[in-house]
Amino acid sequence: MRRARILYKEEEAGILSQFDDGTFTFRYHDYWLENNSKPAISLTLPKQQKEYRSAYLPAFFFNMLPEGANRQILCSSKRIDKKDDFGLLLASAGIDTIGAVKVIKMN
Repeated sequence: MRRARILYKEEEAGILSQFDDGTFTFRYHDYWLENNSKPAISLTLPKQQKEYRSAYLPAFFFNMLPEGANRQILCSSKRIDKKDDFGLLLASAGIDTIGAVKVIKMN
């Protein structure tokens, strides 16, 4: 299993996990859900107690991935399989993202 902390404006909002079978879950932290001033990280991931489950990387996170030549260069330089979307997300979305969300690898 691989996991990532999901930060919204430098505050941890939840955890994104990929399991050994390739499926994904995203779950907001309870304190994020309980605080009405904390927004959902995406319109496609509204705040809810139940975790989100998906056979694929959720679209919101998939859309954070580099495309085209940038994807190829990053995969080559970091030795990431071109089909490893989660690995690519971990390598790219923790530093330079457009917007308020960052993805930070958990050890």
